[in-house]
Amino acid sequence: MKIGIVFGGRSEEHPVSVKSAREVARHLDTDKYEPFYVGITRSGAWRLCDGPEPGWENGGSRPVVLSPDRDARGLLVLEEGRYRTIELDVVLPVLHGRLGEDGATQGLLELSGIPYAGCDVQSSALCMDKSLAYLVARAAGIATPDFRVVAKDERVEPDRLSYPVFVKPARSGSSFGVSKVTRPEDLADAVETARQYDSKVVLERAVVGSEVGCAILGDAADPVAGEVDRIALSHGFFRIHQESEPESGSENSTAIVPADIPAEARALVRETAKTVYRALGCRGLARVDMFLTEEGTVVLSEVNTLPGLTSYSRYPRMMAAAGMPLGEVIDRVVSLALAGAAR
Repeated sequence: MKIGIVFGGRSEEHPVSVKSAREVARHLDTDKYEPFYVGITRSGAWRLCDGPEPGWENGGSRPVVLSPDRDARGLLVLEEGRYRTIELDVVLPVLHGRLGEDGATQGLLELSGIPYAGCDVQSSALCMDKSLAYLVARAAGIATPDFRVVAKDERVEPDRLSYPVFVKPARSGSSFGVSKVTRPEDLADAVETARQYDSKVVLERAVVGSEVGCAILGDAADPVAGEVDRIALSHGFFRIHQESEPESGSENSTAIVPADIPAEARALVRETAKTVYRALGCRGLARVDMFLTEEGTVVLSEVNTLPGLTSYSRYPRMMAAAGMPLGEVIDRVVSLALAGAAR
């Protein structure tokens, strides 16, 4: 089976995507798949390369584009001034953040007619926008933080808010641009920080509780939940992918898998994650992040439709703890993509 693995991208999560692709390459069963690695540089150039190892942008990499023409379904590779076509059976996007996880790449794949793993255009775009995801989740009966949206150039009256609040780019990945504000005088700077990543900003009232997450795999009709994890914090707040050397751990957080919470709470977190997954129209895979309050209620934090797959990422650890290694996860999401295309 010829599989296109797309990684890199123009978002701030470019380095994480490359690391995720390296982990996919290590676990891909080459007896089943013939991989074609397509790296997107920070400037947006698409390059066909031998793999996501250091230096993939240079060396023997070649210019390549994904054909939007269904009569030429696959990659168009420029070689010696001419294009040749490499047909693909399926694409695995290993992209995080904007233009990779927000429906943009998924739309291109829809035009191409090539089956692809993961969420579709609609659910990708919906989950990427925290405010829209909250509205849909609330309609499905899921608790969310109290929030308000700050539009581009809108001024906020800091004295009218209850603190602490989290200030976030509405459509950005990981915790880039996120600030925890405890004093009114710090709000303006936090909003400007968030606007470096998105013109639309979300202000959320802080939720008191433990940060938990759940890996989900499958289609909406019958999703499978991995183990639940809990983020143990020593101080501050959880800032994923902000460490200088994340492979060696975080300075203030540890992911505990399985989560050290009562069995009833783990079951509730799993069922809530499945409900969120269905409500937002997810398919393939996603990681649902939530808060577990002292009262035992579960509050949605966010949904990652293309969660990190690095050696230190939460999603593969949660699935492995449930007995499903990354190689099996890849097989499952590819099978789901092909089954969905057949329907």
